[in-house]
Amino acid sequence: MRWRLIGAFMLITFLVVLVQDIPLGNYLVRVERDRITTSLERDAFLLGGRSADALKAGGPFPSEVAADVRRYGQASGARVVVVDAAGTAVATSDDDQSATGSVYSSRPEIAAALTGQINAGQRYSQSLGQELLYVSVPVLSGESISGAVRLSYPASVVSDQVEGQLRSIWSVAATTVLLAGILAFFMARAVTRRLQQLRTATELLADGNLDTRTEEGVGAPELRTLAAAFNRMADRLKHLLEQQRGFASDASHQLRTPLTGLRLRLENALDAIPTDPGAARTMVAASLEETYRLQRIIDGLLLLSRAEGQSLAPVRINLSDVLRTRKEQWDDLAEETGVRISLVAPPAAHILVLPGAAEQIIDNLIDNALAVAPAGSQVQLVVARGEQPGITELHVLDEGPGLSPEDCQRAFNRFWRGTAGSEGTGLGLSVVRQLAQASGATAALAPRTLEPATGATGLDACVKFRTSA
Repeated sequence: MRWRLIGAFMLITFLVVLVQDIPLGNYLVRVERDRITTSLERDAFLLGGRSADALKAGGPFPSEVAADVRRYGQASGARVVVVDAAGTAVATSDDDQSATGSVYSSRPEIAAALTGQINAGQRYSQSLGQELLYVSVPVLSGESISGAVRLSYPASVVSDQVEGQLRSIWSVAATTVLLAGILAFFMARAVTRRLQQLRTATELLADGNLDTRTEEGVGAPELRTLAAAFNRMADRLKHLLEQQRGFASDASHQLRTPLTGLRLRLENALDAIPTDPGAARTMVAASLEETYRLQRIIDGLLLLSRAEGQSLAPVRINLSDVLRTRKEQWDDLAEETGVRISLVAPPAAHILVLPGAAEQIIDNLIDNALAVAPAGSQVQLVVARGEQPGITELHVLDEGPGLSPEDCQRAFNRFWRGTAGSEGTGLGLSVVRQLAQASGATAALAPRTLEPATGATGLDACVKFRTSA
């Protein structure tokens, strides 16, 4: 990936330089040609001015003017031809002067100059076998044209000068691309190093190292965001795996003993059927009761697992309405055990809680209270305003044996039961705490003294809900 990034960066830089330098090269060619053309045109007029008197007078061309023409040609590298009004060469920059007397009127640029036009351009010379850059100007004597001056220059000279400038430009371009590659190397190394660290962390996480994390405050903002997302994913994955392992461990631990006892009872019942059908019937009935207990354990485990995985947003409900509904559902069962359920709540007590969590919390607290409440006692459901603003408290008060302050803390642990003979699964309060925490609430138990003189006790199960976000 590093080399692909470097190559892409250098390619983009090269394309940018190319887009800039090609028009710049064409511009330099035009500028250089215009500069030489202007220079030649100026010099042609100067030579024409030196030759004007001699051309107007006619006769032999002055030797000193011819010498000036040759010196100019030698100094500038241009070829000079001075013609009279008839188009006959009277002076050239050639050393041998062999072209003197030749007729140049057939040359288009000289013919045009003899008519008073100034010509500049480029054409191929058959005699020289190369491209020429030329300028031809008329020589004026008053209002009449007494001759013309033509200066020609090899077009290759312009190309050579432009190529020299272009070589400098391309050298700068190559240096720019090289520097871009060096810069891209360091940038790519910084990016790929962080990506490599993330890759290593991902591989460690995939290999089972759930404590693997990566730095979040290093690198580009996008990489920091990616690192933070990776760490959140790792935290969530660790939590889910620990939850899964805990569920498997709890299920294995809690189901092993009931299943063993159920198997032994059924085996004994099978052996007793031929000799003692009544005892076998009793064993089968006990086994059936054990299956009910297993069903309660499984339901509690599943409910607790779902409670731990809650990721919904809390909703606003009326706690008083939910309590009235749940009280009606539990009244019949409470009457069978000789316990009365009472409700003290305002008409409206709005709280924030996960969907369906309030019903499960109330059911588990009432179930626990009825399990320990003696016949003739009362279970009170009380809704009160919390000591802190924005808090509504739910109290479920029973008149059972109560718990010590230490047991009140341990009671929320999974499978904890207050007495060895308890028929509960030890999951109800764990579910209550988990649902409360997922809803942003808190759950706690506290012992209560009903009659100090007699030592009667009870338990206060309190859940503190938020009333606003």
